Amino acid sequence: MEHNLKKIGVLTSGGDAPGMNAAIRAVVRTGINNGIEVVGIRKGYDGLLNADIKTLEGKNVSDIINRGGTILHTARCLEMLTEEGQEKAAKIYKVLGLDGLIVIGGDGSFRGCQALAKHGVNCIGVPATIDLDMNCTEYTIGFDTAVNTGADAINKLRDTSSSHERCSVVEVMGRDAGYIALWCAMAGGAEEVLLPEEKDMISPETVIKQILENRSLGKRHNLIVVAEGVGGSQKLAKEIQEITGIQTRATILGHLQRGGNPTALDRMHASIMGYKAVQALMAGERTRVVVYNQGKYGTMDIEEALTMEKRYDAELYDIVKTLAISK
Repeated sequence: MEHNLKKIGVLTSGGDAPGMNAAIRAVVRTGINNGIEVVGIRKGYDGLLNADIKTLEGKNVSDIINRGGTILHTARCLEMLTEEGQEKAAKIYKVLGLDGLIVIGGDGSFRGCQALAKHGVNCIGVPATIDLDMNCTEYTIGFDTAVNTGADAINKLRDTSSSHERCSVVEVMGRDAGYIALWCAMAGGAEEVLLPEEKDMISPETVIKQILENRSLGKRHNLIVVAEGVGGSQKLAKEIQEITGIQTRATILGHLQRGGNPTALDRMHASIMGYKAVQALMAGERTRVVVYNQGKYGTMDIEEALTMEKRYDAELYDIVKTLAISK
């Protein structure tokens, strides 16, 4: 493909997600193979504001496809929320001689792209967040690994809960989206899942009723999954134990779900999305985000991507509820 790009930058921003390194690798190798110099910008937008960069060669991205985290490091940059910070970042972008910038991150990172575009920066976003809370795409880098980490932890908790005939309340990450909780509940065979999207539908009384019903049917241990956006897992565990007399333990998985080697699925999506981001810049696309919908990769205007209506899989929630019944 013919193009006019000589030098592009790549950064990772916001919360880290397994698969970011695979995306960086794809950007670098796609750039090099098309005669483009690729510079890595350290610590997200902070690195851009401080011109903290390094030219990335093929050797710099060898053997990183399987590594969690991000070799470029990441940070949340408050200065980018100001007009002065955005103007400064755009100025440094031009001083560095960049023809394009690839930003790997979540919706907050893409708002940074949106702001920089107003100052003449050519940005392409690559969606990477374990929360899967970006409404423009059916997949975000890191989600599958986070779910697998959660499911593995639930398997282990099930073993000890079964041995002690306990109830386990497991809180998983996801911010204001319940996707990780929903998938972990399905994969882990949970009896109840508490989601931000169903906050008004589930009460402690409902959870306790489900536990007691399953106990009456002969079940000797219980598993409840709570999304981060609902929270209160410690309080819920205490209520369950006080009302039912069943020994109950709460476990908050927290940042454990952000780490670990990315799954094959995350590596695949990250590699293809990184490749597509460079291809988009080469094709002259500006202020777009790479998306994956209905089995196909494409790009979408960032402004449109950030204003799309929130998605929620109510059917999957109903399936989890149906399969939780032990009759």
